[in-house]
This record gives sequence, structure tokens and C-alpha cells, in this order.
Amino acid sequence: MDYKFNNFYELISYQAKKRGKKVALFVDDEKITYADILEAADKLAAFLAQKGVKKGDKVAFFLRNSPEFVYSIFAASKLGAIVVPINTFLKEDELTYILEDSGSSVLIASAVHGKVVNSSKASSLCQFILWEDEMSAQGEQHYSFDEALKTDTSVEHTPSALEDTAVLIYTSGTTGKPKGAMLSHKNIFSNARSGQKTIKVKPRDRGIVFLPMFHSFTFTIAIMLPMYVGMSIVIIKSLKPFANIFKQTLLKRVTLFFGIPDVYNALAKAKLPWYFMWFNSIRAFISGAAALQPKTLDAMAKKFKRATLLEGYGLSEASPAVSMNTFRKQKPGSVGTALEGYEVKIVDEELSEVDRGAIGDIIVKGDNVMQGYLNRPTATEETIINGWLLTGDVGYMDDEGFIFIVDRKKDLIISKGINIYPREIEEVIDAFQGVAASAVIGLMDEKNGEVPVAYIELEEEVDALDEAGLKKYLKEHLANYKIPKQIHVILALPKNATGKVLKRVLKENLREEG
Repeated sequence: MDYKFNNFYELISYQAKKRGKKVALFVDDEKITYADILEAADKLAAFLAQKGVKKGDKVAFFLRNSPEFVYSIFAASKLGAIVVPINTFLKEDELTYILEDSGSSVLIASAVHGKVVNSSKASSLCQFILWEDEMSAQGEQHYSFDEALKTDTSVEHTPSALEDTAVLIYTSGTTGKPKGAMLSHKNIFSNARSGQKTIKVKPRDRGIVFLPMFHSFTFTIAIMLPMYVGMSIVIIKSLKPFANIFKQTLLKRVTLFFGIPDVYNALAKAKLPWYFMWFNSIRAFISGAAALQPKTLDAMAKKFKRATLLEGYGLSEASPAVSMNTFRKQKPGSVGTALEGYEVKIVDEELSEVDRGAIGDIIVKGDNVMQGYLNRPTATEETIINGWLLTGDVGYMDDEGFIFIVDRKKDLIISKGINIYPREIEEVIDAFQGVAASAVIGLMDEKNGEVPVAYIELEEEVDALDEAGLKKYLKEHLANYKIPKQIHVILALPKNATGKVLKRVLKENLREEG
């Protein structure tokens, strides 16, 4: 497969030449053109080079959503450096761990996260810290972005090859310590191009970015894909007030809305003003990160008749997109068919393909598959076998190639030798009146091996769970061995930045409770 660009810097150079005066980024009332991005990236690259950043160095981001995040991607690429976007929800010890594990020599951070940065070991681990906004600390190691963008020297482009590592994405760590997935320029460009064809993205489209830019879904699908195509994106710096997202969607004539299930759950229930429903320009809602509830899919379809909700599937190790429903055909409960250029198989424990409709492990092959995990050759060998990425997800494929996710393999509950898939139970619980979301985990049991336990988050307007009603409902829809032996109502399920439930936290809590 031929690729138009070898690296990110070639991409932005091309777009600046072809459509330099076009607005690439809308940020509040500010308009930033493709030419502006290239100019800022060039100045920042020169500054970083002066400070000793070179090819192969790791440049870590601990940034809020901002134009500076975008500039930094292309500046690092000009020097052949590797970008390390870090989850800004992390605490100081977690930040320290990733900086140390990645070997990042530079940290670019936002002052709003200054407390975490200054409490971490960033100052001792990194050669210097560059602040996106008002500096949060003083000293020789600390510089401001304003200072960097005043650099009056230039630096030559140090070319990177398609196969060179471009980005280091740390996995969410839902089941343990985060691992750094090494993604090449080819990985990202492959994903951007495949996504472009499925979503039918044109330069005239406009996307909105309010999800955290550090996440692989946002990085590739909501930033690099638009940059690859030459379209405009609207950057939302903060989720609060939430109404601003819809205001900007309307005012900036957004056509592609990138979201996650939590957003669509809220959107499906929200009472939006008539003028938004009438005048919005949205043609497609793109959903990633976690599975959508059937009731959300149904509500969104009824509410937005001029737009299509396209649910997809992916993981950081696959850059991240693997499959997606299309405009031509969507199947409720399915994450669509494999994106163009990728192969997906459902296999047994020996990696032999199973029959259509049979449940097995989901494996993926294509230019989107990561190079491996940084510093973890054993984990890499266990995850990539003969070019196939073992996703760790369990599912099945129908006769038309539509993929259905059953569950995470690690979340599987085995009771008396029988497999219980938590997601099946969760879908039943989620459909019960008053339930906002649920999570089912396994509890060790001497008699059965494991038994299911449910954690439930209620709708805001609901004061208490009708537990007797729920148990009756579960008996009507599930086999007895699948019915949770314990039901816990909690204020909010623990989630990562993109809405995935952290079952590891629930399991730890359950162990502590005895």
C-alpha cells in the first residue's frame, strides 16, 4: 500500500502549501490556518532543537485540548522525535511512572495541570518543561510556549520513515500497569485513510474535538484524520460548561461529531433547543472507546433523523480503529465490519478460525497493528503472533462480516466450568428502568469457582433501585447461573477518561470489602 507522506511533518507541510489560508483550527473566537500551524511548528521545532531535542527522543505531552497540542505533534515530527501523549487524569505517581518508563526527555504541559506536574518527578526525569500557558513553576528548567514561539532561528527537517515510531500511546491500564504501544507513521496514516473512506470524509467537513486529545481515538480519528484530509476542526478546551459543545457545534457548522458512549447517553436524554435540532449540520456521529447501549442507539436514531450514528471498535494497539458500521448498513449491537485494508478473524485457543456465529477470540492484521510494547518484548510476543494482533476481546462474526463484541477475555467469569460473559448481563441490567449503567465482575466462590456480582449506577432522577423488580426482571431474561449473587448500587462507576469502566478498581474494592 502506497502512502502520500512518510511522517507528520510532511503532512502539515503539504497542507500548508495546498490550503495555507484555510482555517484548520477554530478555538473559541480564534481562527488558525494551516499556514499558521506550520509556522508555529517550525518555531517550536527550532526551540526544541536549541534545547537538545533530536531524532528518536521522546517528547511527552501533559496538555489540555489546545492548538499547542497540535503544534507540538508537528514540531516533534520535524525533529524526528516521538510524541508521548499522557492521560491528564493521572496523578503525580502515575505521571512519574510513564515519564520514567518512556524515557521522555521533555515534558510539554498545561498550567491547569501544574500541581500534578510539580508534585511528580518530572523536573528530575526531564531535561526541561515547556508550559503551554502561564507558567506553573519557575526555574532554569521551565520555559513558556510564548517564549518558544518567538524563536527567530530555523532548523532543518530530520526526516522520519514510515516505519519509524511516531507516537507512544500508553494503554488505559484497566487491568494493570499501562504499557506503551509503539505506533509508527504508517500505523497512524493507515488508520486515518481507512477511517476517511468509511466515514467518507471530505475537506469541506468540520469536526469537533472535546474528547481528551491524549487518547488514541481522539489523536488519530479526531485530529490526524482531519489533518490528513485537510478539513477543519473545532477545539473545545474544557467540557464545562457542557452546553458550549452544542453552541460551538451549531455556530461552527460541525458536520462530524466525535464522541464516546457517555456523551451519546447524555445526548439521547438531553432536551436540546428546537433551533439546534433544526439548524445543526451534523451528518455523522462517530462513537468509539466503549460499547453503546441499545437504548442509546435507538434514542439517537429517533432524535437525529438527518445524521447517522456510526459505532466502531478499536484499541490503542491497533492505532486504534479496527472496524466500523457504514452509512450503507448498520447493525444494532455490532461494531461493524473490518475497515478497508484490515483483516479480522474469530479464532479458538489454537488461533484456528471458528465458524461464523461461533464465539472466539478477536484477532486483527493490517498496517494499523502496532510495532509492539516499549521495553516489553515478552508482552509483545504474547500479543502479536505472525503479524496478528490478539486484541484480548471475545466476540463473533455473522455471515455478512459484521463483528459483535461479547466481552473482554480478562473479564470472563467461569462458574462451574461454564463461561459467563459480563456484557450480556450488563445489557439486561442497563435496560431496566432507572439504571444508567452497570458493571459485572466475578467474585471467587468455593462452590462455583466464580459468581457474578453487579455494580449499578442509577439515573440522576432516580432515588433508589427497585431491587426486587430488578431480580424478577433478571430471572425473566437470564439463566439462573448468570444472575448476579450480589447487587451494589454506587454513586458513579469508576471510569477512565474515555468512559471505559475500570473493573480493576471494582475488583479491588470487592476484595477489600471481604
